Amino acid sequence: MRGKLGLVIGLGAGYVLGTRAGRERYEQIKTQALKVWNMDPVQEQVGKAKQFATSSAMALPRAAWNGAVGVVKAVNKQGTPGSKLDAALGATKDAADDVKKAGETDVTKVADTK
Repeated sequence: MRGKLGLVIGLGAGYVLGTRAGRERYEQIKTQALKVWNMDPVQEQVGKAKQFATSSAMALPRAAWNGAVGVVKAVNKQGTPGSKLDAALGATKDAADDVKKAGETDVTKVADTK
């Protein structure tokens, strides 16, 4: 499906860019493209893509950032260098687990949208 869609888009773009019919034909093509863009099935898929991008796509960077913050907080706690190291290692392990879970969740959600 992706290949067919890419082919249609490529052919359409090539026609628009290579046409000698002028501005009038360009406007006709543009009007038809806007009609397709505003169709309910197309907008439904656009909505799904936006929802995915705002929800789960940011889970992985958020988990990585929270993990880095956790490690820094563990290092800055009061205590001996050994206890700070132990706390940092524990926080790093927890952060790695969180990033792994977020990545697995993203992969599952992407697979479900196909």
